[in-house]
Amino acid sequence: MDIQRISAFSDGQQGGNPAGVLISDAHPSVDDMRAIAADVGFSETAFAMPEGDSAWRVRYFSPQSEVPFCGHATIALGSALTRQFGEGVYKLVLNEAEITVEGAASGELYQAALQSPPTRSEKATADVLNKVLDLFGYTADQIDPQIPPAIVHGGADHFALTLTSRQAVADMTYDQEDGRKLMEDYGWVTILIGYSETPQLFHTRNAFASGGVYEDPATGAASAAYAGYLRDIDWPHGGKIEINQGVDMGLPSRITAEISSEKGSSIRVSGSARVMDAA
Repeated sequence: MDIQRISAFSDGQQGGNPAGVLISDAHPSVDDMRAIAADVGFSETAFAMPEGDSAWRVRYFSPQSEVPFCGHATIALGSALTRQFGEGVYKLVLNEAEITVEGAASGELYQAALQSPPTRSEKATADVLNKVLDLFGYTADQIDPQIPPAIVHGGADHFALTLTSRQAVADMTYDQEDGRKLMEDYGWVTILIGYSETPQLFHTRNAFASGGVYEDPATGAASAAYAGYLRDIDWPHGGKIEINQGVDMGLPSRITAEISSEKGSSIRVSGSARVMDAA
C-alpha cells in the first residue's frame, strides 16, 4: 500500500502541514480508512480513487473522524496526482461538493491550487462567542472590532475569532477535551484564531480538537472559509490575502487565498508542497 506523505503549504523545504495520500483503484472500507489515518498519524489523510468522467472520488479522514473537506490534504493530493500522472487540473468529487485541484512541478517542490466549495458565513451569537472566549481564556476587548467573530464555511464549518494583536494569537492555549466537545456540539471542524497585520497579511492558528489534534499547522479549508468571510464583510482584501500559519508550532506554513468579487463563490487556495516519503 503506497501511502505518500506530503507536507502542504510548506515554506520551501521546511514546515507545512503533513498529510497522508492514498491513490488506489478503489477505496478501502471505512474502518480501514479510519485505521490507516490513525496509523499515519497526521491531521488528515486523503483517499482518492478514479471515478467516471476523468474525476477522482476523494474522502478525508483524521485520526478520529471523517471530514467533508480538507484543504491541506487536497494540496497534498494535487501534488501526488501531479507526481503520478503529470501536471494539470484534476476534478475531485467530495462527499458534499465537487471541486478541482491544479498541480505543477517546481524543482524539488510542487505547486498546487484548489478551488474551494462555495463559501458562506454568519455572525456568531453572544452565547456561542462567550463559550469560545471561555475555552481559550480570551476577553471581549481582545477581539478585532473590524472583523467580528463568525461561523465561516467553505466546504465545512469553522469558528473564526480575529484578535487585536499577534501576541494574543501566539498565546493561544486551551483544553483539548473541552475544545473537542465544543466543536462537536456545533459541528465546527476547527476554531481559527487570527490577527490582521495588514489588510492582505494574516497570522492564524487553528485548533483542531474535533479531529483529535491540538493544532493544525496549515488549514486550507479554514483559510478558504475565512477569505470568503472577509469578502462578505467588504474587507479591503484587494483580491488576495496571504496567511502565515504554523509559526508558533515551529512548522512555518504559507497559504495564498485569491478572492473574487462574487459573494458566495469559491476561493482559490494555493501553496507549495514538499514530498516527505512514502510507506
